[in-house]
Amino acid sequence: MVIGFHSPHSVRRCKAPVTTRLLGRSRLMTSVVWSTHSVELRSNSVIKRFRPEGRGACEREWRALTLLAAYAPGLAPVPQSVDCAAEEPVVVMSRVPGEPLRGEPLGDRQLRALAAAASELYAAVPAEVLAEVPVRPGRQHQLITRIHAWVPQVRPRVSDEVGEAMDRGLAWLARSGMERISRPDVPMVFGPGDGNLANYLWDGTRVHVVDFEDSGLSDRPFELAEITEHVASWVGSPLNAETFLDLFDLTAAERARLPECRRLLALVWLFLLSFENAHHPRNPPGTAERQAARLSTLLA
Repeated sequence: MVIGFHSPHSVRRCKAPVTTRLLGRSRLMTSVVWSTHSVELRSNSVIKRFRPEGRGACEREWRALTLLAAYAPGLAPVPQSVDCAAEEPVVVMSRVPGEPLRGEPLGDRQLRALAAAASELYAAVPAEVLAEVPVRPGRQHQLITRIHAWVPQVRPRVSDEVGEAMDRGLAWLARSGMERISRPDVPMVFGPGDGNLANYLWDGTRVHVVDFEDSGLSDRPFELAEITEHVASWVGSPLNAETFLDLFDLTAAERARLPECRRLLALVWLFLLSFENAHHPRNPPGTAERQAARLSTLLA
């Protein structure tokens, strides 16, 4: 989950999009990290370097690129080389065409292409191979643990509007049963682990996907909630979430789980946005308050 304004495949050189990286980072139990890697673009390749502690992220990125190259060629960058044992773990991959969908008004063609790319990604890995893929970081129980850790840090210092929405979200969470579910009764899929629309690149014909450092075993409702509830999907030109979700042929169990996942992710984002430094904001003023309203709508 990233707050970011650039795709690593569409800029000359940048720190991994100005980010709040939530998923798969234990240090975020107590703080918010703004960068997890650097990206260097060359004429035909992209070099992604991780922090020294990012070996797991490096391994997940390489695993995803290798699997997708085998089972969904053309959807993601082609893996070229890797060194996860280096002081700064590094993955080298091909450069894919396209402009990030973040911040752009999405027409019908782009929305359908985004849904097609997501569907292809989720279904790409055969069941017998998927069975060997580890669960992705930042699944619901990790998020719930982090929410509980964040409450005493954040709740006392937020505005009344944000605080009231947090309280409603925490009350919903307590009665939702999500903490007691060991594994949802829905099909498992390969999940990219990051819903930032900056990672979905439109080339005029199709959408390519980048950034897999939090990828792994997941389910469609959780991954779709990652997209619809990410701040990138509504700050600026908003994603039409309901139209987008209607493009997926979900099972009854997936349909039932989807609203719960959206509420959970919206609650997480409310806490994340409340961490922002008022003197150095990374989002427009009032973003946390807008997120409070979004969460309240999902809880209604």
